[in-house]
Amino acid sequence: MSKLHLAHSPCPNDTFIYHAWTAGLLDGAPPVRLTFADIDVTNTACAKGEFDVAKVSYAALPYLGEEWRLLPAGGALGRGCGPLVLANGRSDRGGIGRGGTRIAVPSDRSTAFLLFKLWMDEMGGEDVTIEVVPFDQIMPAVRAGRFDAGLVIHEARFTYREYGLRSVVDLGEWWEGSTGAPIPLGAVIAKSELDGEAITETIRASLDHARAHPEASRAYIAEHAQELSEEVCRRHIDLYVNEFSRELGAEGRAAVERLLSGAAALGLVPETRVRGL
Repeated sequence: MSKLHLAHSPCPNDTFIYHAWTAGLLDGAPPVRLTFADIDVTNTACAKGEFDVAKVSYAALPYLGEEWRLLPAGGALGRGCGPLVLANGRSDRGGIGRGGTRIAVPSDRSTAFLLFKLWMDEMGGEDVTIEVVPFDQIMPAVRAGRFDAGLVIHEARFTYREYGLRSVVDLGEWWEGSTGAPIPLGAVIAKSELDGEAITETIRASLDHARAHPEASRAYIAEHAQELSEEVCRRHIDLYVNEFSRELGAEGRAAVERLLSGAAALGLVPETRVRGL
């Protein structure tokens, strides 16, 4: 059997969930080879048909087609885990809303960026200049004054104060307050010709193994955690690995549909054609 090509980020939530599968610890699991890739890479690569199974932004789904299927496990969706807009200036909004504001974002097809655009639409924000920057470089760049503000994801919500930055807006808090829905962040997709049910059950088995044997993946997580402390890794996993990681469920699907249909109605994204929604 040929190996499935899986792509996900090196972030602690992903390495925690997928370690047992990629390390060959699950009896009967389909063979797999792993590529570590940040979300801005997988969003674009999957649109070109690369990989067999991948973690992408929910905001990238409208740019994919029926050749992909959304899987109901292994993703990132929850509460209190939204992206932040950070600034280094003294303005209450970090200059956001003024024409010419320069903002660093991790991907122009990320859920974080889509939430930012929805927030800007509601706030009546002015035109801003956007530059895509690898997410681990955003906070240093804002601190250095290269940008007026930065849109950050992942563990940055735990570490931004170490860079002397402050939160201008918590987009997850805004989204939850506006909709009452959890925040759809990262989706797991598989090519439609593959056995999606079997892959889903493998992901769940990998997650169950990680929860039952947390010590088995600890060194692996630390190795790929980009110099994060053990405490930050733990907080990251506790926040982003939750009940939706095992089963998206009706509440999760409703949140995704609300995000994408609302964005499509404003002309921010195309209508979604991915199977499984």
